[in-house]
Amino acid sequence: MVKNQSVYLRPSVKSLIGSFGLIIFLAFAACSESNENSDLQTGIESSLEIQNDHLAQEGWETLFDGETLNGWRGLGREDIPQGHWIVEDGAIRKVASSDVARAEDGQPISGGDLLYDRQFSNFELSFEWKVSTAANSGIKYNVSEEMSVSHSPRHAALGFEYQVLDDAAHPDAANDPNRWAAGLYDLIPPSSDAELNAVGEWNTGRIVFNGNRGEHWLNGKKILEYELGTLMMDRLLATSKWGELGDDTHIPGFGDRRSSGYIVLQDHGDDVWYRNIMIREL
Repeated sequence: MVKNQSVYLRPSVKSLIGSFGLIIFLAFAACSESNENSDLQTGIESSLEIQNDHLAQEGWETLFDGETLNGWRGLGREDIPQGHWIVEDGAIRKVASSDVARAEDGQPISGGDLLYDRQFSNFELSFEWKVSTAANSGIKYNVSEEMSVSHSPRHAALGFEYQVLDDAAHPDAANDPNRWAAGLYDLIPPSSDAELNAVGEWNTGRIVFNGNRGEHWLNGKKILEYELGTLMMDRLLATSKWGELGDDTHIPGFGDRRSSGYIVLQDHGDDVWYRNIMIREL
């Protein structure tokens, strides 16, 4: 009778070499991947440096660094409206007011427009923007902070506005074409061939404001232009919501060309995002 025995099979030299080789290969692959990732990161950083140098040589200046709100503050205040404006994934996000945490006493925290704390006269402003469903916002320029805070609501900018809107779902779009995205709000509608990307997708915008002339661009296409001081523009301003013939409160001087003015992101209570905000003085 043969007793049961536990059997130990000695690995062959060939299998040991194979296993050792696999370990070496995996270690090399991991090291190689790490080096590739490091090289990729270095390449990206170098490309960004080259791009930034090129932009600087052409006179472009970044207004948003992609990480902080340095240089920005609330209009009519020294701080930033708590919880309303944050940096998220390299973009400035206006948090929907309904999603902003309440104060300790349960009361809502007031929001307000976000102002870049420097004034500009003649410039070209480039930026990207996207909206949530039925969202409304805008980029305002030629803004007088003094005029803005002297009218209600005190933290809403008075100036020309590049409209930012979900044209398909926000009710303001049904009021008049001069409320459509990229239009000069309440004054001039965008051209009929303006192409707006879907909700949640980024659009590129550009504002040129030089002397008395202004231009709005959307996704690489100029979609409106105007000239202050012309009979047509004077008529549009007079019949706007702030003009002497308008339906709302008349604000004298609203449409005046200022020697310099602020650039402001509008808080309309909805989720919107802005990024790659750059300016070139003309």
